[in-house]
Amino acid sequence: MNFLAFSWDVLPFVLIVLIIAFTVHEFAHAYAAYKFGDPTAQLLGRVTLNPARHVDFLGMILILVAGFGWARPVPVTRENFSKPRLMGIIVSAVGPLSNLLIAFVGAMIFSALSAYGVLHVVIMDGTIFYTQEVSRLQEAAAYFFAYLIQMNILLFLFNLIPLPPLDGYRIIEDIAPLRIRRKLQQIEPYSIFIFLLIVFIPPLRENTIGRMYVWIEDLMQLFLNWGASIFG
Repeated sequence: MNFLAFSWDVLPFVLIVLIIAFTVHEFAHAYAAYKFGDPTAQLLGRVTLNPARHVDFLGMILILVAGFGWARPVPVTRENFSKPRLMGIIVSAVGPLSNLLIAFVGAMIFSALSAYGVLHVVIMDGTIFYTQEVSRLQEAAAYFFAYLIQMNILLFLFNLIPLPPLDGYRIIEDIAPLRIRRKLQQIEPYSIFIFLLIVFIPPLRENTIGRMYVWIEDLMQLFLNWGASIFG
């Protein structure tokens, strides 16, 4: 019996990919904030690529069981920035953008390995196809790259959802005028309930998160097509 959101055979790849994705995402926030003059994350040891500083155990367990979870959020004191709103937008944006960059680099490496005959594998519409018999190592590499690309695109899109405490909300909060920000702050205590409604009510899920999976497939295929055109 499997009570997880992922099958046992792909679980190791999912875990490795999530650790990479969460670590780079939170490091990007911490590093950008530190460079803009806020020492908060640096003093807490978060300007590092050490996964132990960024991965939240409960959040990791939940994403494996329910399909969604979280890493340890990086604390940011925007008052330390010389331009709080502009730099706040950048600090919020670099996290999701780091995941998009990982997905892009992963697609380029996968495409290069496939083009030069190291991997006899292609990925079409999120499905792995083998062009000839492959070894266990090649099969493992195919799964790793498929999940590396797919899940980092998922995290890029998911974190842009405009609900607190996600990065998309923080970006909108910094862009919006004061009167709008005050209204947004009123819904913050209810954000978790809004999110749960979106996840567990099928019509809401299909028209929000469900659409996101179409974009994931499209972006994934776009990156792979770029890679194939460069290395093919």
